[in-house]
Amino acid sequence: MSNKRMIWIGATIGSTLGGLVPNLWHAGMFSMSGIVFSTVGGVLGIWAAYQIGRG
Repeated sequence: MSNKRMIWIGATIGSTLGGLVPNLWHAGMFSMSGIVFSTVGGVLGIWAAYQIGRG
């Protein structure tokens, strides 16, 4: 699998999981905390996919 594709998959999975975290305290996916966690999850997903693809 190409490195570019892995990064896209990591960003998608990370942002989706990050956006679902605020549901633990009954906040909406489109609340401010949902957007922040989605962004953080996306960045972490990109970082993880880059590290996996590098090695």
